[in-house]
Amino acid sequence: MTSVKPKKYWGQHFLTDNSIAEKIVNSLNHYHNYKFVLEIGPGKGILTKYLLLNKNFTVYAVEIDECSVNYLVSELNIDEKKIIKGDFLKLNLNEIFNEQFAIIGNFPYNISSQILVKILKNKSMIPEVVGMFQKELAKRIVSLPGNKEYGTLSVLTQAWYKTEYLFTVNEKVFFPSPKVKSGVIRLQRIDKTDINYDEKLFTQIVKSAFNQRRKTLKNSLSNYNLPSFPNYKTIKDLMPLRAEQLSVEDFIEITMLISS
Repeated sequence: MTSVKPKKYWGQHFLTDNSIAEKIVNSLNHYHNYKFVLEIGPGKGILTKYLLLNKNFTVYAVEIDECSVNYLVSELNIDEKKIIKGDFLKLNLNEIFNEQFAIIGNFPYNISSQILVKILKNKSMIPEVVGMFQKELAKRIVSLPGNKEYGTLSVLTQAWYKTEYLFTVNEKVFFPSPKVKSGVIRLQRIDKTDINYDEKLFTQIVKSAFNQRRKTLKNSLSNYNLPSFPNYKTIKDLMPLRAEQLSVEDFIEITMLISS
């Protein structure tokens, strides 16, 4: 029998509770009727075995650990052609999929924010995500304006996805047990096919505002040479506020006016 041990340097914590694994997999809504699901870091395949029961889509997995790859093939009889051996962060997703696909996984804490950033860069291909993050990060992603958790990742994610915090997972159902709780969230891409603002500038403005979140927008965005906007009462009202008080739509409006 092939054995797999979690490796600390890859931030591996294997989920051991089958009922929670099944609940995570069942959280996929099959949004946009995609044909493929990519699991990130299957480990010993506790999610994978439930994914394979669903015949509505074909399951692929990306796994960096050769021991896990061997285990999945020998113990779960997974088609080795469906396992992508490597680092998700380094993958060219366009070379693997030529149509939309969902993402699911128990994401390693040490790279989970980077995984989310890569998902956002490939959002046109990814209509749905169900992921387990460190609870603190999960709460930040779904947080709304006015909350202390609301930040850059909240705005950048919610500009493109409907975000939902689904449930909390206790640290005791992992091996080894992490020191923090986990949170499972679902992202479903918003139905919009085009945008009328500069997305790169939007990202820069959001980051600038939250990098100096104690300052008002008038000061944190001073490098953008903001005009007075005499005809835009809404914008004038926003300038005395701090980043965490603004909605996604507010940031979009500021971006449109700066680039106009």
